[in-house]
Amino acid sequence: MSDLLSVFLHLLLLFKLVAPVTFRHHRYDDLVRTLYKVQNECPGITRVYSIGRSVEGRHLYVLEFSDHPGIHEPLEPEVKYVGNMHGNEALGRELMLQLSEFLCEEFRNRNQRIVQLIQDTRIHILPSMNPDGYEVAAAQGPNKPGYLVGRNNANGVDLNRNFPDLNTYIYYNEKNGGPNHHLPLPDNWKSQVEPETRAVIRWMHSFNFVLSANLHGGAVVANYPYDKSFEHRVRGVRRTANTPTPDDKLFQKVCGEAACLARGTWGSGGELKLAKVYSYAHGWMFQGWNCGDYFPDGITNGASWYSLSKGMQDFNYLHTNCFEITLELSCDKFPPEEELQREWLGNREALIQFLEQVHQGIKGMVLDENYNNLANAVISVSGINHDVTSGDHGDYFRLLLPGIYTVSATAPGYDPETVTVTVGPAEPTLVNFHLKRSIPQVSPMRRAPSRRHGVRAKVQPQARKKEMEMRQLQRGPA
Repeated sequence: MSDLLSVFLHLLLLFKLVAPVTFRHHRYDDLVRTLYKVQNECPGITRVYSIGRSVEGRHLYVLEFSDHPGIHEPLEPEVKYVGNMHGNEALGRELMLQLSEFLCEEFRNRNQRIVQLIQDTRIHILPSMNPDGYEVAAAQGPNKPGYLVGRNNANGVDLNRNFPDLNTYIYYNEKNGGPNHHLPLPDNWKSQVEPETRAVIRWMHSFNFVLSANLHGGAVVANYPYDKSFEHRVRGVRRTANTPTPDDKLFQKVCGEAACLARGTWGSGGELKLAKVYSYAHGWMFQGWNCGDYFPDGITNGASWYSLSKGMQDFNYLHTNCFEITLELSCDKFPPEEELQREWLGNREALIQFLEQVHQGIKGMVLDENYNNLANAVISVSGINHDVTSGDHGDYFRLLLPGIYTVSATAPGYDPETVTVTVGPAEPTLVNFHLKRSIPQVSPMRRAPSRRHGVRAKVQPQARKKEMEMRQLQRGPA
């Protein structure tokens, strides 16, 4: 009955006259109306769906942009934005609503940059991961003394400290050997996390996300993994230390052409540091001095800033194919409405440029000899100890910097295939793999040695050579 009522309310919202998105804070009902309004204005490229409910029963709504909404097109990457993970950090929520309307309007206006982005990319926008916390913070309002009011969910849990801790396992595996990607979850993980966290993890399982950003407030900096330092606690004291991933160069260096040209910061080979793609396209993040803090170029390794355990950023990297960064976007966690337009103008270009970064590196299909898709094939890059896997449709995406790489594809029951790939600074290089089934190596039956008077007969060298040749013929060509 509750689901029927929910559908009825959504229909009412859909047909209710709603004013355009304005620069104001949106409570939950306003947020829902805005998402359905955008879908109504751009029905051919949008879809609203829910990934679950909060503690208090509010839907966690996602707005999808695609030229075929609801369908994964092979070789088209999936990207996501997550806002308002901390309920009192409201700017990300408002930016996501502004971005949604902007994409819709610009597509309808035939802005070729936006048209191409939506045709080539499947974009998922979750404006609020913590709608319950937001309602608490919004009831207090901006400029009130309760700095942390509404930060946690309705159970009082910080959702960015609520994901399964996979860093401990990867740090052990790096020292002692073991898997370097898609680390498994504990058997009891569902009972250890909050409803909102559980919904997001299931969302990650449902889509083969390639790139993501998590929007926060309270500082102005682009933060990349790892968030948890290698020695998180020593004698009860949290250790702060730069803790890079195997993809540290990628997280730091990605070509951000428009930002480079605008700021005159081309590096060797036209490369920019990853978080710099956002920082240098942002209105002022790149300056470094913000909110009383200084971050060179407006970026930081998470663990070198402060060590954070069970965060969503590291979880994406260690459990899925997704590379996520955390964007701290405002000094004021809940900025006054009169500042929202300035914040939107400062972030708009950066939000678009970051989405465009998913189109780099290599991508392709992994197929068998009969051109059937091979899901969960492992794609390895020599020299980078972090693999990715192919999705359910057999397509894979591996973000890489420009350069020359040795790339291998492996799957159980198939012979591996290795190629050398040159990656340029523009669109991704297409690299398809066709894996052949492994031929079982059957050892020939050995003859019992002939004996005469209890002495083993000697095998003549010529006979041994012929026997080896026959074995080779039985095995076939190497």
